[in-house]
Amino acid sequence: MKKNIPLVTAAFALLWIFSAWRTPADKEGAMAVNAFARLPLIAGGRVQPLDSLARNTLLQIREKQTVNTAPWESGAKILTASEWLLEMFFKQELADTRPVFRILHTDVKGLLGLPLDADSNKQTDGKHFSWNQVAPKLGEVREEARRASAVEESARTPYDRALLQLWNSVGMYMRLQNTVQPQNAKDWERELQRFVEAVPAGREAAKAQQAGQPYDEAVLEKLITELQRASVMKEINASLVIPPPQPAEGIAGWMRTDETLFRIARGEPVPAALRAYASMGTAFRKGDAVAFKAAVDLYREQLAPYGHEVLKKCSREQVFNHLEPFYKAIVLYVLAGLCVLIFTLAPERLAFLRETARWLTLATLLVHSCGLIYRMVLEGRPPVTNLYSSAVFIGWGACVLGLLLERFWKNGIGVLVSSTAGFMTLIIAHNLALSGDTMEMMRAVLDTNFWLATHVVVVTLGYSSTFVAGLLAVLYVALGVFTRALTPEMAKSLVKMVYGIVCFAALFSFVGTVLGGIWADQSWGRFWGWDAKENGALMIVLWNALFLHARWGGIARERGLMSLAIAGNIVTAWSWFGVNMLGIGLHSYGFMSAAFTWLMMFVASQLLLIGFAALPQRFWRSSKLA
Repeated sequence: MKKNIPLVTAAFALLWIFSAWRTPADKEGAMAVNAFARLPLIAGGRVQPLDSLARNTLLQIREKQTVNTAPWESGAKILTASEWLLEMFFKQELADTRPVFRILHTDVKGLLGLPLDADSNKQTDGKHFSWNQVAPKLGEVREEARRASAVEESARTPYDRALLQLWNSVGMYMRLQNTVQPQNAKDWERELQRFVEAVPAGREAAKAQQAGQPYDEAVLEKLITELQRASVMKEINASLVIPPPQPAEGIAGWMRTDETLFRIARGEPVPAALRAYASMGTAFRKGDAVAFKAAVDLYREQLAPYGHEVLKKCSREQVFNHLEPFYKAIVLYVLAGLCVLIFTLAPERLAFLRETARWLTLATLLVHSCGLIYRMVLEGRPPVTNLYSSAVFIGWGACVLGLLLERFWKNGIGVLVSSTAGFMTLIIAHNLALSGDTMEMMRAVLDTNFWLATHVVVVTLGYSSTFVAGLLAVLYVALGVFTRALTPEMAKSLVKMVYGIVCFAALFSFVGTVLGGIWADQSWGRFWGWDAKENGALMIVLWNALFLHARWGGIARERGLMSLAIAGNIVTAWSWFGVNMLGIGLHSYGFMSAAFTWLMMFVASQLLLIGFAALPQRFWRSSKLA
């Protein structure tokens, strides 16, 4: 029976993952939410489904992809991102009551006059608040945000950062509500029709006014009033939802709703998409599921001339969003790690748990790989294009290396390394996703698949392997200092593992750095410019070389080598994250205070472990090492 547990566990894990391959079908007689969520738009410079727009916005505003309509009580209704988007588009007075703004800083709550703690009588959990609760104090928030934005980024206080985060959330909220209709529209289909009917007479009145001839002031005033709403929408700068009149124009021809309204005022025809969204809004407000589905289906038919690839891409991305492979991989990595830890309590009696952990990690690696490949297909890019995807890929590479170690040593250490590295890097990726769209458009100078597939992939594998070596060294120190599990045989095995991985890391980090120099020469006309990121990459190469020379020359022994490997974690983390937060150089993404804090905590933890490694042998709980 125990022999079958590993395979059965892995099979159930894969079944759990891939059972979500298809998005839920819209029920008969219910709103066609999923069909609506597959509709395309242009946001962040790329084609994406409305589902992605909703999820990305919610992640930034609420740090979750769902909305709890009453978080102060149990059993409250949970809205999906697409359901919330429907309310934001077409039932804004209801959306304004949803507690979606996550506000934790006490002084920001004080500025807004919000309750500081959870209070069911006031219908608040003390963390999430609605637009109706935030809007009365928007003037004060705006002034404070102007003051905070003028402060140097690295000098901002926690209050300044919390305030700017709220102001950014307010901007995203307003852009979303002004995407398909004006924010204050009550019956957009009827209001749109009145606007269209007013255009001919209004244009004639405008021409007469310019010619100095008599004109109907009331007609002109009516047209100007309607265009003022479009002007407000223009200032908010929402996403592009109106396809171009000529499909051949491609992505560059898509327009915002306010642009379309101005074109109508100039005498151009009303786009079908504008009327389609207006019809959807009317049906949704009335609760007419049949009419809503008909409007969605009709609009999808109208999109056919723009290419089935656009619709297919949005459908595939919606499936990817629903599948959530990386989130589910986190869960499986945790389960695999727990199995290994339990196995160490009684290795002989619980040997089946090590095998279970190995098969579970293999299944998780399959899920991790499928998620990477799916993203590559959606983006049409190699696996690493930004910080988010680098975290995902580093975790994947570390998992592969850990399983290779397990293949040779068969003691559970490789599986523990795989599960730990996979879990940690995917957690980092999840937090990076809170900053916005993870499939963002590439910067022009980086827009080359060849170098993304060579330099970036190779140097990122160098990151992965250096982290794996460091993680093995951390395991060596932790087992040696705090447990009696580090036997001389295990210590020798760990040293061999670290040495082999560092050799691998030195090769890939060196080759990746050289390839980066060649790319820089093609892009900027110089092979090396002492840019912060270039220096960070060189530091990894030099540190791995230092480790190897220390071993070959006998300068460092077991504990010394492990200390060097742990220090390699600091060097790699600095090259990967630290230089991106300096605010200088060609690879800078701007200072991130939260990331800086976590980076410093990580560095402190590694220095502490190096200190433990330097303790005299008598302070180690494990027996004296050979």
